Amino acid sequence: MAQALYRKYRSKSLTDVVGQRHITDLLARALETGRVAHAYLLTGPRGVGKTSVARILAHEINKLPYDESSTHLDIIEIDAASNNGVEDVRDLREKVQLAPTSADKKVYIIDEVHMLSKPAFNALLKTLEEPPAHVVFILATTDADKLPATIISRTQQYGFRAISTEDAVQHLAYIAKNEKIAITDEALNLIAERGDGSFRDSISLLDQLSSLADSKNGITAELVEASLGLAPKERVNELLAAAEAGDFPSIVKLLDTTASEGIGASVLSDQLIRALRQKIVDNPSLLQLLDSLIDVNKSSHPELKLLSALGNFSQASSSSSHKKEHPKTVALATPVLEVSATVEELSKQATRKKPSMPKHDNPKDFDWAAIIDYVKEHYVALYSVLSKCTHEITDGTLTLYTGNAFYKKKLDDPKYSSHLYESLQTVGSYQLSVHTVPTPPPLKNSQAAAVAGIMGGGVEVSLDTL
Repeated sequence: MAQALYRKYRSKSLTDVVGQRHITDLLARALETGRVAHAYLLTGPRGVGKTSVARILAHEINKLPYDESSTHLDIIEIDAASNNGVEDVRDLREKVQLAPTSADKKVYIIDEVHMLSKPAFNALLKTLEEPPAHVVFILATTDADKLPATIISRTQQYGFRAISTEDAVQHLAYIAKNEKIAITDEALNLIAERGDGSFRDSISLLDQLSSLADSKNGITAELVEASLGLAPKERVNELLAAAEAGDFPSIVKLLDTTASEGIGASVLSDQLIRALRQKIVDNPSLLQLLDSLIDVNKSSHPELKLLSALGNFSQASSSSSHKKEHPKTVALATPVLEVSATVEELSKQATRKKPSMPKHDNPKDFDWAAIIDYVKEHYVALYSVLSKCTHEITDGTLTLYTGNAFYKKKLDDPKYSSHLYESLQTVGSYQLSVHTVPTPPPLKNSQAAAVAGIMGGGVEVSLDTL
């Protein structure tokens, strides 16, 4: 049976360990000077070399050659996940009193030590503080926060770092070359990124994909994406481009396509986050989208949360774009043309009658339904307010009776008012000015108005609509 690549390429010495020089150099110097501590604590994320360093250190302390398959009676490995009870620790306390069989030190490696129960920690505490001279403890954990402070204070702690993408790519390329695995640079980067700082995960993924690669193309980025259920890189870029452009329909279409291909929202949001991380320095406005995408994996409905995150950002981008394209802004940005006409010619042009723009400020010509339809299609937020208003046109002024102060405040907001004026211009009501009133429209029937005054207000209803 073939040996797994992550085991085959496990470090055999401190100099072989990749990406942890800040630890291996210190340990090598301590071994050279003979300053061996009675207890070490190795902490850090999974798959970065904690267990490998623990085994190498145990053999180096005893000046024994280390090999993956080598075993020694005086180097004892304990999995705290399955031996976490107080009875297990009491048994260990009795055994540490026995002298080493043949080595200088008896070394106990306790992996995932944070899994020990509280009584087990208490039982271990005294032995860890004052172990026999012939005993060395090497504790390893991925979750140092769960360790009691009393345990940490009795050890020399070494914090391992997540492996950088550059180090992972270099190491993966070395393994691929030795194993004669054909792989593209883009595929190497994808594997390193999906490893998420873990050598073990990255190498295991390379091992898995090597059996799927064909002899002609080897491992390609497309193969990695298909095997891991990732969206194509072009799809991720298209989604971000649509969000920045405020193109919500394209976002919906792209998300539907991605979902139909079986790509999960959580996976896609992770890809978007990685892509945004590279663009954020050049475009800080993307921070808003990045912040929303982080919450996708926490949601009970990640598909809807992803749509909401991209949709809200696209609407904000669209609003920002409309502000930039406001007629006044465009006019100011238009370059000044050189005037070459004579004074006489300019005077003649000034006396000519200027063409009048079509204007629909007559109540008979004004099409309120067209305004509502346009706003509903282009500005949903404005539509939700405007559709509740009653309108009236008098002397070129469009009076909007909002019914309450809240809706009036909304319509008076520059964001809403700019969209309203733009909508009026598009439909054809160029010359109308807008006036908002925070009340229902006044009653036209004098008797009804008198009754409404006594009753504290009212709204006129047309019988034709009932």
